[in-house]
Amino acid sequence: MRSKAWARLLFVPAMAAALTAMPSQAFAGGGIGGGGTHEGSASGSSQDGVIRAQTKVTTTVNGGGSHSAKTGTLTPSNSTWTPPACWYEPSFSPKEIESTVKAFRSIDGLPFFGGIGQAVGDMLDGYYKDGDPYKDYNLDQQGKGMFWAAVKNPNRKDDPEANACNKLPFWVPNGTTPPEPLAVSPKVLAEYAYDELPIPETKVEMAPAGTSTVNLPTWIWLNKADFHEVSVTASLPGTGLSATTTAKPVSLHIDPGTSDAETFPASGDCTFTGGSIGEPYAKGKANQSPPCGVRYLRSTGANGSYALKATVTWQISWTSTTEPGGPLPEGTFGATQNVTVREIQSVNR
Repeated sequence: MRSKAWARLLFVPAMAAALTAMPSQAFAGGGIGGGGTHEGSASGSSQDGVIRAQTKVTTTVNGGGSHSAKTGTLTPSNSTWTPPACWYEPSFSPKEIESTVKAFRSIDGLPFFGGIGQAVGDMLDGYYKDGDPYKDYNLDQQGKGMFWAAVKNPNRKDDPEANACNKLPFWVPNGTTPPEPLAVSPKVLAEYAYDELPIPETKVEMAPAGTSTVNLPTWIWLNKADFHEVSVTASLPGTGLSATTTAKPVSLHIDPGTSDAETFPASGDCTFTGGSIGEPYAKGKANQSPPCGVRYLRSTGANGSYALKATVTWQISWTSTTEPGGPLPEGTFGATQNVTVREIQSVNR
């Protein structure tokens, strides 16, 4: 019986050459159902010779979503954490693995690659057919399990970490959780949903709008209709695995864009009160200190402006029907707005 290490040593460069020759080939159908009507979804990497699949995870935004026309993606406050760049999920039935090997052999019909397809096919047969570690592609187990394959997070496919899932497809019986840290799970789905949260753009309302005045407060608040809880459910069809990730806005940080300014409160951190951040300006409050706002102490000049940055912090949690869930790292999303400040000492509004 050939050595697994030896086979892998030969397999990677040969596989890489084969995949370079046919970069758009779909090698075998995916499908939780084990070879039904799914189109071929396998893919390969010419860099590391790994057979990968396209993820079948689906996401749904719960409720009506944000009223804001523009949305963005959260930046985790914890700089050492990111949603997973790759994971393993059930992808191929035994029949589909058999088809994959046959597809590799077809490369021999391409110019300059005669014999490579046969070599790669032989190596794959050694792994999936000849008993090291599988025999006859596990065809006698058709319908009793799936080969789990590496997939890349579509949002992070260019991250170097996306290549960390570099195992060949491996067998997992139905109803079994594989002993693989990167195997798809409710928590992995929850972390993937983190990337899918449609966070509304952080455009604050201001009074006065357009032009502020030196030494007079500018009131700042958020549109209550846009800033509410947002949640996304990620599911893997046919497995019963799903998780819901929820983002709740908790605070707004104001950076005036200049040191010649004072913020309200002094920290620049405005918290949610009564379902909203800040308070809309009302007539007669021009000289009052706003619960959320800024006072500029110097004008911007005739042609200048300050880049006021407003950043909302979102508290993230997840739940599922099979695991207790819990918190995920908070995330932030912000934007800048140009503010012009004029130099007069009093104004009626």
